[in-house]
Amino acid sequence: MYLTDRSTPPRADSGQRRRRGLGSRAAPVVFVLGTVSLITDISSEMVTAVLPLYLVTTLGFSPLGFGALDGVYNGVSALVQLIGGHLADRVRNHKLIAGLGYGLSALCKPLLLFAGSIGTLGTVLALERTGKGLRTAPRDAMISLSTPPENQGRAFGVHRAMDTTGAMLGPLAAFFILRAATDGYDAVFGVSACVAALGVLVLVLFVPGKQRGAQAETPSAVAAETDTDRPLDARTVPAPRDEQQNAQPAEPSTATGKRPVDLREAFALLRLPRLRALAGCAALLGLTTVSDAFVYLLLQRRAGIGEQWFTLLPLGTAVVFLLLAMPVGALADRIGRRTVFLAGHAILLTAYTLLLWAPATPVLPPLVLALHGMFYAATDGVLPAALADIVPEQLRASGLAIVGTAQALARFCCSLAFGAAWTVWGDGPALAGAAVGLLACASVAGMVLRPTAGTRS
Repeated sequence: MYLTDRSTPPRADSGQRRRRGLGSRAAPVVFVLGTVSLITDISSEMVTAVLPLYLVTTLGFSPLGFGALDGVYNGVSALVQLIGGHLADRVRNHKLIAGLGYGLSALCKPLLLFAGSIGTLGTVLALERTGKGLRTAPRDAMISLSTPPENQGRAFGVHRAMDTTGAMLGPLAAFFILRAATDGYDAVFGVSACVAALGVLVLVLFVPGKQRGAQAETPSAVAAETDTDRPLDARTVPAPRDEQQNAQPAEPSTATGKRPVDLREAFALLRLPRLRALAGCAALLGLTTVSDAFVYLLLQRRAGIGEQWFTLLPLGTAVVFLLLAMPVGALADRIGRRTVFLAGHAILLTAYTLLLWAPATPVLPPLVLALHGMFYAATDGVLPAALADIVPEQLRASGLAIVGTAQALARFCCSLAFGAAWTVWGDGPALAGAAVGLLACASVAGMVLRPTAGTRS
């Protein structure tokens, strides 16, 4: 069981593919969706940047209370991802489901102005995350279906780089609004709502309503490409017979259309050993991945950073992620997605180690934030890229949702456990436990995802 490891070597038709726009360049829809994500992330990260400090210092939440709310913030979107992915495949309109998700998130932003208790705040955040859960799998499916298998890492890298540009600008906007406005938090929430509405408008106006697969020039081309591009190491190695029988839970496409996908076909994806391995390892590693908000709170305490500078901490992660997302995605296409994915978690473990034992010098914050950004560059786009050779096109959103849900639910559990451990034992022992757990889980994932006979790592 292993992640997609290699890009397909050049074939005789590579020149024709480039002329058709299927070469190394990302498809136009990738850039449009990247623009939507950029705008939406400005809105979301404005809120995310101020939320930890707002909850802990203004509303007086304990680490356990914050961990529970942070868990809800991530756990709700995890569960809804399954619904969003299945609906997108069933109605065969990824833009519609993604648009509903973006719209719901935008509607929730102004409601933060009226949420002053843990109950109301939790409800609003749960609804906002419901929107994120609805849109994530359909959006990633549109990116995947518009890109040939050998360039999946590059395409997701382009999208994540644009997405992260928004994640970089969001904290900056929050920082300046807090300094300029009298009611700083309310001003941040209000501006965030306006920006989110702009993202929905761009999606409606510029994202095409119908999505074609990157390989679907003709029915015969689909059949030819499926046989050659399907292997997980993305080389011309036939898949085992039992996996070939299970690899197409849905009926093949016809010239006149496709029948609706039902739930049995979506859950039949779990019969694919490679998908089970990928989802299981994503969940295992997610159990020891401390949420970003806790990392920033730990760094603030460890380095003695003033509260007025707290909203700039996510900016450091975002800058590194922005710079590395596309080159690391292309690197994963060349040297192996398994290698890059596991290396990203080794980098995260290094960041944990520095937070635990490095002296509180001025170099500590930029170093930890750089490692944090490198972790995301090596994992966030590489994971969905690995699914291109596993999941058939008509179930792509469902496959993405299964893996994304497994990972997000695990991180939900991690937020609850880490918040409880911090409350009971303190931040140091809680982070030490997460570091030991990450080392153990990464070792197990490395064995489960190792290449098998006939592949290269």
